[in-house]
Amino acid sequence: MKQLKSIFGILLMTSILFTSCETSDDSDVLFAPTAQQFQTLKENAREALKQDFQLTVEDGITTLTTANGVSVSINGACLTLNGNAATGTVNVELTEIFDKANMLKTNRNTMGTLPNGDKAMLLTGGEFLIEAFQNGIALETNCPIELQIPSNLTGGDDPAMELWTGRIDANDNLTWDEMEGGPQGLGGEVFAEGGQYYAFFNDFGWSNVDRFYNDPRPKTTILVAPPTGYDNTNSSVFISYDGEDTGLANLDTYDTGSGLFSEHYGQIPIGLECHIIFASPNETGGWLYHIQAVTIAANDTITFNTADLVSATDAELTAAINALP
Repeated sequence: MKQLKSIFGILLMTSILFTSCETSDDSDVLFAPTAQQFQTLKENAREALKQDFQLTVEDGITTLTTANGVSVSINGACLTLNGNAATGTVNVELTEIFDKANMLKTNRNTMGTLPNGDKAMLLTGGEFLIEAFQNGIALETNCPIELQIPSNLTGGDDPAMELWTGRIDANDNLTWDEMEGGPQGLGGEVFAEGGQYYAFFNDFGWSNVDRFYNDPRPKTTILVAPPTGYDNTNSSVFISYDGEDTGLANLDTYDTGSGLFSEHYGQIPIGLECHIIFASPNETGGWLYHIQAVTIAANDTITFNTADLVSATDAELTAAINALP
């Protein structure tokens, strides 16, 4: 009898341990973050990229140099605070984005507005957020901000590049609209020369040197099914085109009825080799993600499963995204 009790006890303990391990694994995998946790993760990524500078208004034109070697020239004499000429010291905050990983983590991808209002992927020569403040109050400028951007950061001079301005919608998605041009010196221009892009932006805020991705193949829409427990409030879906290092598309439409993300503009080339990326927060403030290699078929539906999600630190996700072909 004692032997039977001993065997029973061993089996019971084994069962408890096994169940405990299984429950722990399931809780890690099935973690569904809140919308606020996802928003905080994106905002933390943006804060990590922010570069801080100062200039003195009375010095006139001040040139700031970013971590990536971009020169930003701001004329202090043109700065205004609540419509009045600014004086004294100004704090300048600047974010620059060139790679897919930072586009994904900050949710600042390269989707541009077509003439008909649809969206399609852009290839970038650099995304920039430039803002100026005094005592926490945003300043404005009444003359152009000049940027000199090394073109080797994005593959060399491309004469087809245009200037774009960014707008953020209620769902925290960034869309690029082509910037209205103007006479030389009045802003709204970009040109490539001698390994540099020379850009003249009219305003503070998001600006971009870009052109549309061009592919002559027939186009299609696609759908993406996220894992159970995930939707557009706590996750995002992106498309990385193979062979293109300077653009990242996202699926900015989600149908609550079907539970599917959608590229409903019909701008994805059939036969395109790409990687579809699902991204969301994990329990510890890092990332849950999965990457699928896909060759796009007409009216394709791509499904992500909970069991395939990988937990990663910021550095691990960055390495995985920037290693894509």
